[in-house]
Amino acid sequence: MNLPMSPDLRLIGAAAVLLGYPYLVLLLIDQGVVWIAPLLVSFLYIHRALGSREAGFRLVNLLISSGLFLAVIFLKSLSAKLLPVLVQLLLAWFFGRTLVRGPSLIERFVHLDYPVLPAGIVEYCRQLTWIWTWFFAFNAVLCGAFALWASDGWWAFYTSVVILVMTGLLLAGEYFYRRHRFPDLEIPDPESSFRSIWRNGRKIWMDVHAR
Repeated sequence: MNLPMSPDLRLIGAAAVLLGYPYLVLLLIDQGVVWIAPLLVSFLYIHRALGSREAGFRLVNLLISSGLFLAVIFLKSLSAKLLPVLVQLLLAWFFGRTLVRGPSLIERFVHLDYPVLPAGIVEYCRQLTWIWTWFFAFNAVLCGAFALWASDGWWAFYTSVVILVMTGLLLAGEYFYRRHRFPDLEIPDPESSFRSIWRNGRKIWMDVHAR
């Protein structure tokens, strides 16, 4: 019997996997079976492809799965360390595509708090979406560099701790800058904004994919 999993549990599970993945890879490296990690992720993308009704989404997932499977064969242990590169590139692509097929991703989230956007917000949201797109692209490059030339420990430290800290600093910096740029705007506190994104993030994710 298959019990449906709530969106909250899925998000918690995804966050736990992303944070714990680098240290799982270190453990698998010590055991000499690091190829298991990218192979399991490859099967996950096959499952996502088979469960999708949208042809474009199915094709993307099949291509990612095939790429991971080939990486396991030809790149061996390096394939596991390159997965964070894939994650960052997918995030950059996801944010970036909304700049081409608007509205921008940040604008979609802002609409959760403001059904009618105040003057100047749309352009600001677009600029902020650009910043996040480049942020993830930058991380993809550094993740690749650490995978190729750094030690396993430094790779794990960057792909978990450093990326998390940089993300937090960017979020905090944007919040305080927003209050300075729009002093008359009633801005929700960070906890309320996070809860709103948490509740509606999956719906926005699916809406973007449907375009």
